[in-house]
Amino acid sequence: MIKRLSLIVLALAFIADPVPAQNGPGYPKAKKADQVDDYHGVKVSDPYRWMEETTSADTQTWIEQENKITNAYFATIPEREKIKARLTELWNYERYGAPSKIADGFYIYTRNDGLQNQSVWYRAKFVDDPGTVFFDPNKLSTDGTVALSGSSFTDDGKLWAYGIAKSGSDRTEWKIMNTETGEYLTDTLRPNRQGGVSWLNDNSGFFYNRFPDAKEGAELKGASRFPKIYFHKLGTPQSEDQLIYERPDDGELFLGGFVTEDGKWLVVSVVKGTQRMNEVHFKDLSKPDSPLVPLISDRANSWSFVGNDGPVFYLRTDKDAERGKLVSVNVLARTRVWKEIIPQADETLGGVQMINDQFVANYLKDAYTQIKIYDKDGKHVRDVELPGIGSAGGFGGRQKDTETFYTYSSYNAPPTIYRYDMKTGKSTLFRQAKVKFNPNDFEVKQVFFNSKDGTKVPMFVIHKKGIKLDGSNPTLLYGYGGFNISQTPGFSVARLPWLEMGGVYAVANIRGGAEYGKSWWANGARLKKQNTFDDFIAAGEWLIANNYTSNKKLAIQGGSNGGLLVGAVLNQRPDLFGAALPAVGVMDMVRFTEFTVGAAWKSDYGDPKDPADFKVLYAYSPLHNIKPGTRYPATLITTADTDDRVFPAHSFKYAAALQAAQAGDAPVLIRIETKAGHGAGKPTAKIIEEQADIYGFLVKNLGMSN
Repeated sequence: MIKRLSLIVLALAFIADPVPAQNGPGYPKAKKADQVDDYHGVKVSDPYRWMEETTSADTQTWIEQENKITNAYFATIPEREKIKARLTELWNYERYGAPSKIADGFYIYTRNDGLQNQSVWYRAKFVDDPGTVFFDPNKLSTDGTVALSGSSFTDDGKLWAYGIAKSGSDRTEWKIMNTETGEYLTDTLRPNRQGGVSWLNDNSGFFYNRFPDAKEGAELKGASRFPKIYFHKLGTPQSEDQLIYERPDDGELFLGGFVTEDGKWLVVSVVKGTQRMNEVHFKDLSKPDSPLVPLISDRANSWSFVGNDGPVFYLRTDKDAERGKLVSVNVLARTRVWKEIIPQADETLGGVQMINDQFVANYLKDAYTQIKIYDKDGKHVRDVELPGIGSAGGFGGRQKDTETFYTYSSYNAPPTIYRYDMKTGKSTLFRQAKVKFNPNDFEVKQVFFNSKDGTKVPMFVIHKKGIKLDGSNPTLLYGYGGFNISQTPGFSVARLPWLEMGGVYAVANIRGGAEYGKSWWANGARLKKQNTFDDFIAAGEWLIANNYTSNKKLAIQGGSNGGLLVGAVLNQRPDLFGAALPAVGVMDMVRFTEFTVGAAWKSDYGDPKDPADFKVLYAYSPLHNIKPGTRYPATLITTADTDDRVFPAHSFKYAAALQAAQAGDAPVLIRIETKAGHGAGKPTAKIIEEQADIYGFLVKNLGMSN
């Protein structure tokens, strides 16, 4: 049981606290409160609890002073403007999204002319038609901080529901457009952390899920619990929406519902937090008032709906196949018989699409993509030949379509869109991004290293061709390691200046992801979370041992769960790194459940209210394992004021504690973006500014010359 003890304000004023370092700025001395909590008999101090009131005058003053110091520091880096100019030049290239066929004579694709803050949506009559502007998100705001956050067309393409998110928030407001006239219906869904919209095939309405409305003033902070699925009938107010499904037994369950392509079924998935293990229920939409019927009533395995032939459902699952397989079942049969269609392979089955009455299976082999096509009986038809070690995605469309599109990219290969003929297996180049760099100047390789417990872990390493392995190369090591999310090879224009300056970029596929199936995730979650940190530390040690870099030249980077990763290993091995870049990180591992969707992360982290989980959480919590008097490497913490996924107070408290503890001469800075969130929808201009700051920080602190 957690007991709250007294809170006593020890200091109220913000004053400069000079750091005895030639590099260190004078940090604002954040006030401290005597806040101590009792977790299972362990007294846990939380002196910066007041920062959780992010809009208070004290917190706003602290933010203002921290940003002032950080911006002044960046202004001392002469290379920053040159880096920003190169980033702007690189970013200024025309890029497209793969076309989607909405209905006959109705294709949608996205295009960005280069430096537009948000990509513009175009409508075309056929795939080669340049079409006309359908929707321009850049007109939603003058600074590009309002973005599309969800899209759903009716089966005939006549109506379009879309979500709008402001300043990077996960909260969306939904509107409905008549695509033939451009006029808007009166139907709207008020802002909420809600899921997507799924239409009935007769256009009479749609299903959606939402959380109860947040308390006024707590929209960006309050915990989100007890979502419900509703049906909205067009032409009626949202207050009259019909409740379809709820689970009052557990506020941490997440609900999602969608209508199958044939319009006959509503399929509902129920998942605990961010787990992949889920329940599946279905509803016969051809029968009024039909009940939701359980198909999978436990949450022991993951189940993903792929498609259906009438009552025969096809699902991807890891039941008795931790790397994934495809199965089918007749949901109306008196006795349901599960049939294996595509058995488990050596590779990890990530997802399956149903096109041309065939299955397009997307596999991961050592974290890079392989695409295989099977017929309905599970017979292998062919592999899709890809250009190299990279990532391929897309393959969208309807079950009877004979044509689809996919996008391929790698660390040194900009996104290329291919048109794929499902009948012949022929890939045809459709559009290729033309970025102002030479991909042949760079080398991509995959290496393997052993972690602390002997586990073999893959890592991608990218650099200029011909570099010398003499330990002098500035190296940026990136990691994530959580939530079943795989780190696959992909192109990022933001990485090019780093590589051009002679930097090495490495991505470690540490445990906690899905690269090798369910066990790869499980061995990096909850009581075994330390494995992810051990893997990441071993990756850094391998890069040094193999003469790519040295301690002083090695920087680490990660965002969100990756920010937690960076914070944890920084405490455990401050001697190993020359710089650290924790972004929007989960830093307070005893209070993460208190904010926004934090309770959902217990599936990966555990529950602080559980004594066994707390012991592990407290042992690695970035905030609680900072050691005063330690020489920490140069650290740039980044977050945003309207991040309502990982509450920014995580980073605020962590920054204040790390600045107070720093005994070395390396700077500890926090960069707090305004009118931005966790990352989604961030305008191009803000991304370029942030990247210029990051690389400028590394140039200065890793002793680079540009």
